[in-house]
Amino acid sequence: MRIWSLHPQYLDSQGLTALWRETLLAQKVLQGETDGYRNHPQLVRFKLQADPLAALAAYLHEVQREAERRGFHFDAARILHKGTDGKISVTEGQVQHELAHLREKLKERDRAAYERLTHVERPTVHPLFIVVSGGVEDWEKV
Repeated sequence: MRIWSLHPQYLDSQGLTALWRETLLAQKVLQGETDGYRNHPQLVRFKLQADPLAALAAYLHEVQREAERRGFHFDAARILHKGTDGKISVTEGQVQHELAHLREKLKERDRAAYERLTHVERPTVHPLFIVVSGGVEDWEKV
């Protein structure tokens, strides 16, 4: 499971679809509807929020909007909450780690998406997040 801090605009079609599925799974985890993934590190930052499901819903809504911009149909009715206007901090080190990780994935599976990403030095993050100084997040498995 990878819930990217990066804006979903950088993902290729395969990555965007996987993000949608995995984040819907995360929604089930936070609802207590599945035994697996309950302690997954990608969920730590959502679990720390006052309303984890609202934070995850805000995340999902942006993924759904990005899919719509690309002409895909991701069913917004599957998002169980309205969302939140709150922000979650993410460190610059985490953003750079994810950028390098995504480049490696795209290098193998979508050369055009990889080429577009090679020129990005300071990527846009998902609007749920606000970038703060710091290294790679403690919850990240490096």
